[in-house]
Amino acid sequence: MDQQKAFLKLMRYCAYQERCEQDVRKKLKDLMVFGEDADMIVEELITENFLNEKRFVHLYVANKFRLKKWGRIKIRQGLRKKKVPIQYIEPAFEEEIEEEDYHAMIRILIEKKIAFLDLKEPIAFKDRPKVIRYLLQKGYEMAEINKVWPMK
Repeated sequence: MDQQKAFLKLMRYCAYQERCEQDVRKKLKDLMVFGEDADMIVEELITENFLNEKRFVHLYVANKFRLKKWGRIKIRQGLRKKKVPIQYIEPAFEEEIEEEDYHAMIRILIEKKIAFLDLKEPIAFKDRPKVIRYLLQKGYEMAEINKVWPMK
């Protein structure tokens, strides 16, 4: 595929949904565009503001927290997997996730798991690990779970 066609295809790819550089480079590889041509296309996408890592990180953090109900640990792992620059991650957490919202989400997930397990309130000591394991799998920190756990 020639450079111009690949650039137009990637413009549409980036316009459809926010992408990180790794996603774009994978797409270029799929299109059989390598080396300097690939680098030039990535540079042009950044210049034209079709590709913006900082914007991607903010949307990723917001969407994974609000829609998938992931905790900070799981979101951070997903961003590391996408190989986004580390300096964008913490500011995105600070701007996109309020501490009260984070604790409220933990409460919601606790209530959801208790309802799913059909447990009676107050939750029995033997059932607590099931709920905690669920929250840890969602990427929530044990310290944050403990702040919320004695639900009022």
